Amino acid sequence: MDDSEATSLEQIRAFLAGSGEVRFIGQRREEVYAWTEKTLMRHRYDGLSRPEKGLLRRYIAQMTGLSRAQVTRLLSSYAADGHVKAAVYQRRKFASRYTQRDVELLAYVDKGHGNLSGPATKRILEREYSQYGQAAYERLAGISVAQIYRFRGSAVYRKHNTTYEPTRPTPIPIGERRKPRPQGRPGYLRVDTVHQGDQDGAKGVYHINAVDEVTQWEIVAATPQISEHWLIPLLERLLEQFPFRIRGFHSDNGSEFINYTVSKLLNKLLIEQTKSRAHRSGDNGLVESKNGAIVRKHLGFGHISGQYAEAVDQFHRRYLNPYINFHRPCAVAEIVEESNGKRRRRYRRWATPLEIFSQTPESESYLRDGVSMAELEQVAQAQTDTEAAIEMQRAKRQLMARIARRSA
Repeated sequence: MDDSEATSLEQIRAFLAGSGEVRFIGQRREEVYAWTEKTLMRHRYDGLSRPEKGLLRRYIAQMTGLSRAQVTRLLSSYAADGHVKAAVYQRRKFASRYTQRDVELLAYVDKGHGNLSGPATKRILEREYSQYGQAAYERLAGISVAQIYRFRGSAVYRKHNTTYEPTRPTPIPIGERRKPRPQGRPGYLRVDTVHQGDQDGAKGVYHINAVDEVTQWEIVAATPQISEHWLIPLLERLLEQFPFRIRGFHSDNGSEFINYTVSKLLNKLLIEQTKSRAHRSGDNGLVESKNGAIVRKHLGFGHISGQYAEAVDQFHRRYLNPYINFHRPCAVAEIVEESNGKRRRRYRRWATPLEIFSQTPESESYLRDGVSMAELEQVAQAQTDTEAAIEMQRAKRQLMARIARRSA
């Protein structure tokens, strides 16, 4: 950046009138600022008139390639103290509440207690100061759980406590974490648990609700507990009540279904097991909606003691399940793709699960051994829809009256 020829304002005016655009690429900021300061001093910028200052401003902008605002900032710096220099960047910082000594003390406490959880450690720090009067814990006594975990990730903490490791999730190799893909074939179940609540320490009945994704064929069963001793026989009976072969078993990540015993049972029956994905609440949405529309509607939210599980299960098997599969119409989703590419569900058709299954292409090929479409139609024709509903309601009132008498 050599302008030794432009020693006067007349030469600068001639240079600006006759030259095109000039760009100095690769020049460091320090060099640009030094040249600008040298030029301003040579031409005695402070003593120039306003038009002459404007001429020198345009010359500096032309030679350096800086914008008008940048040149103005450099000229203001020169006018203030006679120098053109870069402003020193000063980051705004919050005042530190905790010191390095506090982090070291936290590492000392964690090492002594064997790296407890954040809330437990927070309580220990509070007690050290308030109960035992340890002045060194004054600041740490008010620390948050989140701040404890932040300190545990710092270099100072790691230097003084090398035994701490964050909790690592344990992968469970049971079931594939994905949404089922039935491709229009019956036999892919969505399964969930509905609990009738606790009262005075007594566990309530657990309902196991299984819904076929394609036909919406639904089987509800009841058990006093969801341990392996009770659940495995119940699942076997539940799967046998479906008229077609079961191909898939999808549940949430609850331990009642995601365990090796259930996995062994499903593998024995050649049923694939899948489980819901994280942050995908719709993966098991069908059975969740049936929990409210069927189980909660007919059994309510009140407490039903586990001792009545057998009676409730008999009600499901003899009355509720036949009613909802042969006589209760449900909405059939129709996927419509709009012009913008969005896929929406439209519910224009209502049919019973038996009707949906019978209209499935090659429906008889999906039936279990020993089950025929004629037998299913015979069950459906044995009662009208309203007769089946009235019989189910009568049985439900008798069940609830029996429970109420014994609970009184």
